[in-house]
Amino acid sequence: MENRSAVINRKTKETDINLELDIDGCGKTQIETGIGFFNHMLDSFARHGFFDLKLNVKGDLYVDAHHTIEDTGIVLGQAIKNALGSKQGIKRYGSFILPMDEALVLCAIDLSGRPFLSYELDFTVDKIGYMDTELVREFFYAVSYNAGMNLHIKMLSGSNNHHIAEAAFKAFAKALDEASILDTRIQGVLSTKGSID
Repeated sequence: MENRSAVINRKTKETDINLELDIDGCGKTQIETGIGFFNHMLDSFARHGFFDLKLNVKGDLYVDAHHTIEDTGIVLGQAIKNALGSKQGIKRYGSFILPMDEALVLCAIDLSGRPFLSYELDFTVDKIGYMDTELVREFFYAVSYNAGMNLHIKMLSGSNNHHIAEAAFKAFAKALDEASILDTRIQGVLSTKGSID
């Protein structure tokens, strides 16, 4: 089996990001973004998807959290794409409905190579900790477009903003884990076209 991991280093005037991702990990994490709640969400993503994730982000937080969160999404998306490589033998599709107390969030993924985001989360506060809730969408948009995935995230119910966000990150993790699993029944790639790009 090929090594399904990736290392991405990306430095701009706004952020300096070093990321290591192992798709076939066990959920080990070492994460520092400078934003506590974002760290918590990424840790939840890695642990519940069984991805090993090392991430260090230095961003212009004196401006706001936007560049840090969006650029982390860009780099994580690139890492997912690189780690999956040719996508030989993967299930390609994954979905999960995740409950977290009163919150219930659906996530569905197609690792088609064609980026798209459908996002329906309703937050009632501007911030959770030091993370702007509007940046949850920016993160998932950046991931989906840089990974080349069709990503649907939909809140079915919920009232606690922390629970809604965490359910979304965990549902994303579980759906991505399912979509990226290798299935011995699949010869080549799961596509009538003969390629997924």
